[in-house]
Amino acid sequence: MISTAKMRVLGTWVCYNFFMAKILASFPPGTKLPDHIVIIPDGNRRWARARGLTPMDGHAQGLKTMIATLKAAREWGIHTATVWGLSTENWLERPEREVNFLMKIISKTIDDYLKEADRDGVRLVHLGRKDRLPKAILDKIRIAEEKTKDNKKYVLNIALDYGGQNEIIRAVKKLVESGVKASEVDEKLLDSFMDTHDQPYPYPDLIIRTSGEQRTSGILLWQSHYAETYWENEHFPSFTPERLRLAILDYSRRRRRFGGNDAVEHLTFKPEVTARLELAWWRLAKVPEGTRFRDFVASYLREQYGLSKELAKDAAKHMVMAMVEGDKKQWEKAKKSLKRFYKIIKDHLKLAFEPEIVTSLKIKMWQEVGGREDTAKTVDAEETATNLLAEEYRISTFQAKKVAHLRVLAEIERNKALAGMGEDHWTRASEYLQKYYKALKERVA
Repeated sequence: MISTAKMRVLGTWVCYNFFMAKILASFPPGTKLPDHIVIIPDGNRRWARARGLTPMDGHAQGLKTMIATLKAAREWGIHTATVWGLSTENWLERPEREVNFLMKIISKTIDDYLKEADRDGVRLVHLGRKDRLPKAILDKIRIAEEKTKDNKKYVLNIALDYGGQNEIIRAVKKLVESGVKASEVDEKLLDSFMDTHDQPYPYPDLIIRTSGEQRTSGILLWQSHYAETYWENEHFPSFTPERLRLAILDYSRRRRRFGGNDAVEHLTFKPEVTARLELAWWRLAKVPEGTRFRDFVASYLREQYGLSKELAKDAAKHMVMAMVEGDKKQWEKAKKSLKRFYKIIKDHLKLAFEPEIVTSLKIKMWQEVGGREDTAKTVDAEETATNLLAEEYRISTFQAKKVAHLRVLAEIERNKALAGMGEDHWTRASEYLQKYYKALKERVA
């Protein structure tokens, strides 16, 4: 009998999951959704231990979280999802009681989920070995696969007793047994022998692993050569549609090269020149409204974004107005001016960011860094700067983190210099700015 306390802990997250799936159903315009996501749901047992629960409680909550996560993915239009339930390497080594419980809840979940999956047009596919799972589970899998085989809207791959190397070995064995000549073997042929052989999106776009672990452990080893990875710190039972949404937004910002050249030709600024120009108008202290200050900003914008002289003057006008209004703490007015500025930048550079989102992040960063002189209290500012740079330049938050750190350090040194704490802080601000622009160019140019 589960205690009231346990029921409260186990029920909170699944309710939150379904709630968040509804309120976060939309993404910013231009968001690139992955066609195929893979979820490695790590941390069920650690989540349970941290709450004084049993491993079985963790697995039960993990399955509830998985159903909520898959529901959100379908609502957002993601065609294929692969979830890893049991690995070939370790599931037989777990305690018998835990294995039996896993088989029981997997069996029940298939029963409970089958009707919903068929209604939503989901095709269920088993990935993995079929010689070691209990017959009762295999029978349920076969029934589910047969019942949903004609569904075309979505695909759900359930990896049970699955290993990436084992899949390749099984595929090679089938290839050899088919009598294919060595000269006929190529990628397309081997694809046809993999567990995902007849799917429209066999290659994953995004692999998400929870619990802070940073390895793929061979999931879809053959198919994932160009997959993006996302490492989530929370244990899987605490994973929510909101966190899935953040992972997808992070994926959408990434420039997927596939081995090609995707140089952004208009971002050809020289880091030392851009840093010197920005520092020049930083040193004017309080934001003036005069022409001279605007000329400084226009010169900086021409170098930073590659704008024409006229376009730089127009953009500088809106930027300076935003800074003047921000200096007076008139944030709504500052937001309107800054949005006009970012619209000019977007239209010229053809970047995919949304001016409204970038403007909100920029204002938030001004509020968090403005006047602050203590580097020990800049965690929020660095997180905001990370999200701002990721959104504006369409890079991942992982790529933006170091750049954001340097940016905040430069602005803290500026604040110290403006507070009269010594000329050496201008020197440090200059050094951090140069490092910031060098790191930014390495990420985006």
